[in-house]
Order: sequence, then structure tokens, then C-alpha cells
Amino acid sequence: MQTIVIVGGGAGGLELATRLGDSMGKAGSARVILVDRWPAHFWKPLLHTLASGKRDAQGTEIDYAAQACEHGFEFARGEVLGVDRDARCIRLAPWLADDGAEVLPARAIGYDKLVLALGSVTNFFGVPGAAEHVLTLDDVPQAEAFRQRFIDGCIQAGARHAADPEAGHGIDIVIVGGGATGVELAAELSHSARTLARYKVHALDPVRNVRIRILERGSLLLPHLHPRLSKRAARHLRSLGIKVLTDCAVARVEPHAVVDSEGSSYPSTITLWAAGVEAPAMCAGLGLTVNRLRQIAVTPSLQAVGDQNLFALGDCASFTCPIKGKLPPRAQAAHQQAMFLAQVLARPGAAGSAVFAYRDYGSLVSLGPLAAVGVLSGTIGGRKVQVGGALARWLYSMMYRKHLMALHGFARMAARTLADWIGDRISPSVKLH
Repeated sequence: MQTIVIVGGGAGGLELATRLGDSMGKAGSARVILVDRWPAHFWKPLLHTLASGKRDAQGTEIDYAAQACEHGFEFARGEVLGVDRDARCIRLAPWLADDGAEVLPARAIGYDKLVLALGSVTNFFGVPGAAEHVLTLDDVPQAEAFRQRFIDGCIQAGARHAADPEAGHGIDIVIVGGGATGVELAAELSHSARTLARYKVHALDPVRNVRIRILERGSLLLPHLHPRLSKRAARHLRSLGIKVLTDCAVARVEPHAVVDSEGSSYPSTITLWAAGVEAPAMCAGLGLTVNRLRQIAVTPSLQAVGDQNLFALGDCASFTCPIKGKLPPRAQAAHQQAMFLAQVLARPGAAGSAVFAYRDYGSLVSLGPLAAVGVLSGTIGGRKVQVGGALARWLYSMMYRKHLMALHGFARMAARTLADWIGDRISPSVKLH
């Protein structure tokens, strides 16, 4: 019985483990092991809702151990230190408790086939001060840290404002990067500031005193969308009181300010970096071919170049589709690659001839609780259809439901949807503390 080890429980890794567990693990034809340093899965495209307080992690996370028990695979918690490709094993660091006590010692897990689904981390592009003075949204703890900093900052600024209303006290949020993450977070923060003011959590004017800026290096926000949609998104953000600055390249980040290449300084209580991603550093130490973003070069079958026993998918893989070109760092790409690898790994010898073909279904970007923009591909005669407003917002919410259905099936997804609907009506729309 072969052992298939999957490192990384993100959108692609967890779905692959679930599919292989259902098809091979339960049948006893393979031992499927999922490895991740966290105990639960959170869908990364929703991290901005966690950072803004709109969503609670505990009500959204999927426990890896529970998913493994229900779908025929094993879960091993630990941080991967490296891969011994000759011995075909991965090395895990000791698992330490919050107080530093060792729960599990360092250990190794052998494999016949290894799938790396490590996702991505923030790319600071060598900007001075960025790594030291900004927050990021790579995982749940980082999103929670941002949310707490935002609420605490609003409360502190509100107290100063109440003591001296004429001094213009407030909180300044600078978001570096006008891609989907930056735009979605800015829109949700604007809603959160209004909600916190309505519940008297802070004493600030949510528009004048909660100052949100987006600094985008390019000439348009959301460069992957049509320019008309990009301009529509910018107009909507400005209508919320958010300042949008394009053609603004960041030169350095200081403890309480961001300075652009023209020398202009933007005061910042909290700086969030959402300007790009790269593969984790571990990818560069495997002795495999990687690109400038440390992504592992893979063949059309998603096998790592130079190692037929190692596969890579999602943001840590460098795959160029012969039709679509370089794949975007989106959850739908990881989803399709997981479906592909689930079929390839279930058929011995299929990896040599299988070819992954990516299909672009479009892209949707949230602009807050009531709006979204995006484009749908291949829906009507193969053409791209631009969408916005309530329809786009509904379609955006369906992306997460589709992810849940891939992991749990329709019944569990429908039950989760009903629970979310009830929760939205009996609880405040954002976390208040």
C-alpha cells in the first residue's frame, strides 16, 4: 500500500486529501496523510473578513482531524523543516505547546508520493522597513492580530477625540496594494468602522476620523479586471470615504508612516501589506527548479521537474498553461489542480501522460456587504460577461459555498449556509471586541 503525503491544508491541499481519502483511503489502496502546522483550515480568500471582524474564525474553520476521520485520511500536525528526496521522507519540527512544553518531538514521515500544497506568503519586494513595520494576511493569527489592532486603535483614538474634538484625532489605515485583498479589506473596514460607531465601541466619525488609504503602484486598482470594472470599484471605494492613490510606488515603510517614491509621506497607525505573494522559503531549499518567486517548476502533469515522486499545486507551483499562460494565484486554480491530481494519483502510471488544463471561470471581488464586481468567463458563447451590484455579490458568496460543497457535500454545505443566515440575524454584523 503506497503512502501519499500532502503538505499544506489550504484550498487545494485539503480538497485533494478529502478526495483521495474518499477514493483510496477508505478502500485501503493507499495511506493518505495531510500535514499542516495549524489544527484547522480557513479558506484564505476570506481572511479579509476575519481581519475586519465580519467573520468569526471558530465558526468558519474546519478541523483537520474531524475531516480526516470522516473522509478516510490521516492528519499529522507539525511544521515541515525539509524534505529528504533521496530517502523519501519529510522532517517535522517538534510540536510545542503555548507554554513552550514539547507535545511531540521532531519526527519524520515517509512517502511514496509527495504533494506540496504550501500556498504563498507575502512578498515585500525588498522595500526597506516593510517586513518590520507592516501587518500581513497570510493566516488566521495574522488576520486576528490586525482585527485586534484595528479595534484597539479605534477605541484609543476615540478617547483622544472625545477629550479634544478639535484636534482631529483619528486612526490612519494604509493598505499597500490595490489587488483583490487590499480592495476587499478596505471596503470591509469601512463597514466595520460604521458598525463599531453605531454600537458605541468608539467615539469616532467613521468617515472623517477613520482614514483608510489604498496605495497602488499601477495606474488602476484590480489590474486583472477590465479597466471599466477597476474604475467602478475605485468610485465605490471613494464613495465610502476611502482614499485611492494609484501610480504610487512605496519607497519605504516607517513605524508610523509610509513614504512613496516621490517623497510623499502618509501617516499610518496600521499598515497592511497586500502588494504581492511568493512561495514559502522552504521551496527554494529542495534542490528543485524554482522561479524568481520561489515557485516550483512543474510539468504538465504537475510533477516537479527532476523528481517524478513529487508534485506541487496551487500558489507554490509554477505552471504555465499552453492556452491560458501563467496561472493566477486564485483558489479556483488550486481547486482544479486538486481535482486533477486526485485522478492522476488514483491511477498508477497516469502521471507520465496526464496533462492539466486550466479553465478560467472568471474573477469576482467583494466591495463590502452589498456590492461586488467581476467578470464571468465562458458562460455565454465562450464570452466574458462583466457583472456588478447585487448579482455579483450573490455570485461572490457562492464561491465559498462551492468550496464547502467540495469538502462536505451538498447537505452539510446547505446546513452551514442556514446556520450562517441565522447567525447574521441574531448577532452584530461585526465582532465588537
